[in-house]
Amino acid sequence: MALREVCLIGEPVLRAVAAPVAQFDEDLATLIADMFETMYAAPGRGLAAPQVGVSSRVFVTDVTWKDGPHTPIAFVNPEVVAQAEDVVTGPEACLSIPERAFDVKRPSWVEARWQDADGAVRQARFEGPQAICFCHELDHLNGVLITDHGVER
Repeated sequence: MALREVCLIGEPVLRAVAAPVAQFDEDLATLIADMFETMYAAPGRGLAAPQVGVSSRVFVTDVTWKDGPHTPIAFVNPEVVAQAEDVVTGPEACLSIPERAFDVKRPSWVEARWQDADGAVRQARFEGPQAICFCHELDHLNGVLITDHGVER
């Protein structure tokens, strides 16, 4: 595992639509391990591959580790299959946009489908902080930042 440098706002990789992952191999496993290490060191609750300069549809989250036990999840080729019509607005920060926070509207829950590091398909419903984090990181894979639809605090 290795720490990777976090790309900052203005770097083109953050605005590109990331490519789907086709190879579930050692390189992907290394990327995921490095992303977890980088996220925890930052310290963050989520990190997308474009944030470490890799234009691939991968992100990692662990929304509970700062307050309790670790709940790490690696998402490969993630997608939203359903979401709440009702939205919640709350503060979000981003490792690629240091020292700034934005109020962002997100669905109160999302039903997500993704592949794990081995390529197995997973599906789950996320609510609260995990839903917010999932949507935030998915935005990164589509070249969208919180500056695009949030209001700076």
